[in-house]
Amino acid sequence: MSGASAAVTADPTLQLSRASSIVMLIAYISYLVFQLFTHRQLFEAQEEAEDNDDGVSEEEPVIGFWSGFAWLVGMTVVISLLSEYVVETIEDASDSWGISVSFISIILLPIVGNAAEHAGAIIFAFKNKLDISLGVALGSATQISMFVVPLCIIVAWIMGIEMDLNFNLLETGSLALSIIAVAFTLQDGTSHYMKGLVLLLLYIVIGACFFVSKTPLSKGVDTIVGA
Repeated sequence: MSGASAAVTADPTLQLSRASSIVMLIAYISYLVFQLFTHRQLFEAQEEAEDNDDGVSEEEPVIGFWSGFAWLVGMTVVISLLSEYVVETIEDASDSWGISVSFISIILLPIVGNAAEHAGAIIFAFKNKLDISLGVALGSATQISMFVVPLCIIVAWIMGIEMDLNFNLLETGSLALSIIAVAFTLQDGTSHYMKGLVLLLLYIVIGACFFVSKTPLSKGVDTIVGA
């Protein structure tokens, strides 16, 4: 009887977060199947047409599939181990530097941790391959929001940890503002320095908000940083 009453009085936000995480994982897996298998030609047609018009042959891969897969698995293991040490030192760094935990974990860590990814996107942009640059940037954001975040919720559920998607107002507002700004920037399919400047200024404003904010991180963000 006590178990039934506990189930009835369970936090609805937690239940909704877990259900939403399952739906988000299904959507992300469906997206991967759509992009890589069932409708792969939709994502390759434009690149093939550009290669044929320019008379440039397709670039040879530097490493094979299984070599790349092995490197990916190995680096994932190493990064996961290093992340444990980083997360343990975030609060100490916040106290010693006088900087909020949210600014370190949401602004500084992604810049340092994704330095190679950012460099790759810039290099492809200099080579006038904006599709690849956008794929790197937006693909990473999609992977975090649609895969990593819900996966952390599901793993925490399995481990008996009450982790939910109830982020605070600043985090939710920053996410919504970023999505709207990027959508308006990309809707006409053109690019110039003014759009890049606007996005950079928006990022600076968001970073400044987290820098001055003393709001404690939600359970969701704290665990995602650990991931």
